[in-house]
Amino acid sequence: MFQPSNLSRRQWLASSLSLATVPLLGAAKPRTIGVQLYTVRGTLMKDSEHVIKTIADIGYKEIEGAGRNDLITLLPLIQKYGMKAVSCHVETPLITGDWEKYKGMKQVPVEEAIEGLKNAGVQYFTMAYIQPAARGDLEFYRKTADQMNHTGELCKKAGMQFAYHNHAFEFGGKPGERPIDIFKARLDKKLVALEMDMFWVSVAGHDPLQMLQEWKGRVALLHLKDKEKGTPVQYTESVAKTAFKEVGSGSLDIPAILKAAPGLGVKHYFVEQDQTAGDPLDSLRKSFEYLKTV
Repeated sequence: MFQPSNLSRRQWLASSLSLATVPLLGAAKPRTIGVQLYTVRGTLMKDSEHVIKTIADIGYKEIEGAGRNDLITLLPLIQKYGMKAVSCHVETPLITGDWEKYKGMKQVPVEEAIEGLKNAGVQYFTMAYIQPAARGDLEFYRKTADQMNHTGELCKKAGMQFAYHNHAFEFGGKPGERPIDIFKARLDKKLVALEMDMFWVSVAGHDPLQMLQEWKGRVALLHLKDKEKGTPVQYTESVAKTAFKEVGSGSLDIPAILKAAPGLGVKHYFVEQDQTAGDPLDSLRKSFEYLKTV
């Protein structure tokens, strides 16, 4: 996810808290596509029924929440329109405990948060983002990985799965000492899954398909979005708004990624558009229509 100046990931989580049966290339059976609600954050809670109904009308039937409280509030509407809440992005300090670095968030025990999403039928308890002010040195990332393993154990006991969503910053630094390297080596494969965001992997100068192969069996969730050709390699989330493209409208090899993903362990796919030139719902429709043709 991208942190726009007018509504940051921290602010979104503090203030808040898809599934179409379309054939994906190379799949033995129809795969399912969902929506990450961060895409429609601007109007989601102001005009909830219209937004949720439109997402369902487009054809999506799975949802990934962008905040616990909002997702639980929206659950009756999600169910009313025949969709299922599969995953939810949660507040980072639920895992790391550093609430003072995420001002504006209400402190709650992680067990309470897990229980709430479990009762909502959510399967994936997903850590969305480590904001810049909360990041540290190599020891910080080792400790964070251990904290993720602990949370993964709590989720497992509750019958859920813990996951971590990447951005670009994890790929910065000396190979072997980057956050992504520490996470790959230190995270327990049985307790922590990766939600791979193909856009941010590419922004950081890496091939999403190659990463899927390198993390075979560990990437359970995949964020579908495309990238503008010529976007410079960088390790921050401060990219141009125009860098975000609807699925099939950019430079990523979407067909190749989707062809390989099922065999490499991907279980759920969520379209996410961090920034859109126009109506986010029109953006979601455009991505969906492309995915039907792949």
